[in-house]
Amino acid sequence: MSETVSEHGGVEGKGAMLARIPSTGRHRVLIIGGGTAGICVAARLARAGQKDVAIIEPSAHHYYQPLWTLVGAGAARVEDTVRDEARYIPKGVKWIQDWAQEVDPVARTVSTRGGQTLGYDFLVVAPGIQLDWDKVRGLREALESRPNVSSNYDVRYAPKTWEMIRAFQGGTALFTHPATPVKCAGAPQKIMYLAADHFRKRGLQDSAHVVFASAGKAIFGVKEYAAVLEQVVKRYGIDTRFQHNLVEVRGEKNEAVFVRALADGASEQIVLPYDILHVCPPQSAPDFIQNSPLAWRDGPSRGWVKADKYTLRHPDHPEVFALGDASDLPTSRTGAAIRKQAPVLVKNLLAVMAGREPTATYDGYASCPLTTGYGKLLLAEFGYEGKPTPTFPLIDSIQERRDMWLLKKYGLPRLYWELMLRGRA
Repeated sequence: MSETVSEHGGVEGKGAMLARIPSTGRHRVLIIGGGTAGICVAARLARAGQKDVAIIEPSAHHYYQPLWTLVGAGAARVEDTVRDEARYIPKGVKWIQDWAQEVDPVARTVSTRGGQTLGYDFLVVAPGIQLDWDKVRGLREALESRPNVSSNYDVRYAPKTWEMIRAFQGGTALFTHPATPVKCAGAPQKIMYLAADHFRKRGLQDSAHVVFASAGKAIFGVKEYAAVLEQVVKRYGIDTRFQHNLVEVRGEKNEAVFVRALADGASEQIVLPYDILHVCPPQSAPDFIQNSPLAWRDGPSRGWVKADKYTLRHPDHPEVFALGDASDLPTSRTGAAIRKQAPVLVKNLLAVMAGREPTATYDGYASCPLTTGYGKLLLAEFGYEGKPTPTFPLIDSIQERRDMWLLKKYGLPRLYWELMLRGRA
């Protein structure tokens, strides 16, 4: 999955406790969101000695979502993906356990659901991304009532994915990818490859029809990695259906309904039957962000927070910075991207606070660790130019590797919890 973790208004929803005492306060730096991006920025600010920093984050738990792919494949435990949010709020940073509801960049205030009005001198916008389950008709009902429909994009369903894959005896295994931007665009493929490998190990390769129905036009956006993945698709005999956008799940009939784009600009409806279905839901910036003056009002980036793609500074409100999944940065929404964005943002924020112009630049780096089978992983790394930018120059990373699988399963979680969230990596 995406390296993004606990997100503002995320998986805990209304079950999280709120600080409901109405108040009005002002902070030197206010951060919306205590997921990967928000915590990384707060930790770096704290290590730089910055005082009066506050985070708005409702969730009591923090999730390492990249492991949910392995949970869904029976290769990791779901309980190993969650820790208490309180452990990662940096010392000296105030935690406001509430939901942001409205941003007024003219008054420099953020209003919350709990009745607070919080002022700021500088604002960091990092609320994460929301899962729009209800934009696919019948999906929520199927997830809750049908044993053969699941999604690794929710901690409640990742263990169900493994039960579904393990119970599969043959037929059509359908995996989908939506038309919207999503966190970790490779995740819908990762579980598909692991499922296909699992079916092969069980001797089901002849009776399993694995289908990848994606609203995209290709298997991957960087041609060097796409070439490797096309061979993986061929190895497993996966039936790819591009420009297929899921719009409805008919759980009782075991049917998925897609809108397929045609060459002349028209579209047609396609109904695909399935025996098991894994769905990546449509996703968007949180509603309060979409409705705020910080977001684009129209165009291809409509609803996402504006941010200069190099400095991460808002073009209309110079005291506002943004990073992570809710921003309009033209790169993949992954935690690896955030790991490179956070130090750039903090350097530029501190410069602006000191009356200087921002000079640090983000080059668009992102990575997607694509599990292509049990014990195999393709580490895709790239920047704004859409070309491979490998971190390990002495090894050939444009191939499936076992050492990269071990890195994903053991190394990256440790890097995340012990270094990244502490502002050390």
